[in-house]
Parts: sequence; C-alpha cells; structure tokens
Amino acid sequence: MTTRPPTRVRIHEERGVFVVVASGDFDADERDLLLSAWDEADERNLPVTVLDLSGVTFGDSSFLDSLLRARHRHLTGGRRLVLAGPLHHGVELLLTVTGTLPHFETGASLTDALRNNAST
Repeated sequence: MTTRPPTRVRIHEERGVFVVVASGDFDADERDLLLSAWDEADERNLPVTVLDLSGVTFGDSSFLDSLLRARHRHLTGGRRLVLAGPLHHGVELLLTVTGTLPHFETGASLTDALRNNAST
C-alpha cells in the first residue's frame, strides 16, 4: 500500500516576488489551498507571483481551474504569474493536452524564475 505524499502550499516573499511553493497531489479536496494563496497574492499586490510546481505530482481539472483563475486574477490586476518547474510529467501533460501551457509564462526552476523576475 502506497501512501499519498502530503499536499502543501507554502507562501513567502523573496526579492520583491510573491512565491507560492506547491507540492503533492492536487484534486478537488485541495482546491482551497491554492485559492487561499491567490487571495494572499492579491492582497500583497506584488508585480510578479512565481508558482513553484516542481513538487506537484498530480493535478486534476480542479487544479487546472485554480491555475487558470490565478492567471486571470493576475492579468486583471496588472501582475504577472510565472509557473516554475521542472514540471512533473502528469502536470505537463495536463497543461499540454488542454492547450493551456502556452498561456502561462514559465521558468525552468524556482531559482531561474526568481533570477529573471526579481525586482531588486
């Protein structure tokens, strides 16, 4: 019997960038974790949010909906959202098959995304 890794969302600010680090499997049960992060991103109103997806091992349609909502909220607020990888195969497949991957800015890693988007 395999156990599911814990699903986590951690947030912090680094070099003028709002950083969301997600890990684990995301389905409808974990939806509120990301939605809370987007509320915090709106409140802090930093010009860039980097979402580190390197630790996300699974995402379903509710996960995709959370990403699309984040994209919309950031665009509407005049802010940028960058997805940082490397993306797990299943997450990359979800974004590719649905045709949504080209609609997101991406970074090879959290380090690269921060280097390319830091405000200091």
